[in-house]
Amino acid sequence: MFQICVYSGSSFGASRQYADVASAFGTACARRGFTIVYGGGSVGLMGALANSALAAGGKVIGVIPRSMIAEERAHQRLTELIPVETMHERKDRMAQLADAFVALPGGIGTLEEVIEIFTWLQLGLHLKPVGLLNACGYYDLLLQFLAHMRDEQFLTPEHHSMLAVSTDAESLLDRLSATNHIQIPKPVCRAPINAA
Repeated sequence: MFQICVYSGSSFGASRQYADVASAFGTACARRGFTIVYGGGSVGLMGALANSALAAGGKVIGVIPRSMIAEERAHQRLTELIPVETMHERKDRMAQLADAFVALPGGIGTLEEVIEIFTWLQLGLHLKPVGLLNACGYYDLLLQFLAHMRDEQFLTPEHHSMLAVSTDAESLLDRLSATNHIQIPKPVCRAPINAA
């Protein structure tokens, strides 16, 4: 069973299209028999993702801190809800459960999660596919910045190319399913490139 960790916003964002994208992604995962692993929330894009996957007969596993359950943020109809104590434990458990990772539109929490898991891929701590669903051009500026990091030689072209990006759920899932990363060692630079 392929399990895909999905990071997404707990808000709906400024456009109805974001919710439509989250719902379409949940449905696409369910139709392929992919289990979604996510943050366990019932609101925003997180809720739209889970609801659409469940409605399409899919399995959804939520991982959520107990403090958020106490605030009644947890989704009550998931296939499985895993309570944890801390955000660090939440992210670690999601990473353990997942075979691949995708970020839908979201806020700073979503950004932090996908950049961290992409960093772990760069460092060889895992070799699981990582992707961005760049719906409505949401991640255009981030992609420009990552290209800038590559051009300024803070991110190697090889590591830069390991991030899967698509504007379409089906094509992104195709790419993630077909990806088999090999470890690419991160270079160790002991002096500036232009040093005399």
